[in-house]
Amino acid sequence: MEEKTLRLWFDPEGDLLEIGQTRSSKGFFRDVGDDIFVRVDDEGRITGFVVLNATKRMTKIREVKLPVKATFSKTEA
Repeated sequence: MEEKTLRLWFDPEGDLLEIGQTRSSKGFFRDVGDDIFVRVDDEGRITGFVVLNATKRMTKIREVKLPVKATFSKTEA
């Protein structure tokens, strides 16, 4: 499996949090509900996700399940 670096981007004005691959790939966003969208490439693979109203979600503790599996590991600097 090819490893990809994740990019974390927050837009305070739009209150939008985006997490995805470092390179923007062609594709589209699919609404999965509750102000969450997954980015899907032309081949149907999920390449990231967006959370709208991100800071409003931080006012209360909650769990949001995403239709995404991820593996994290430490990289050498």
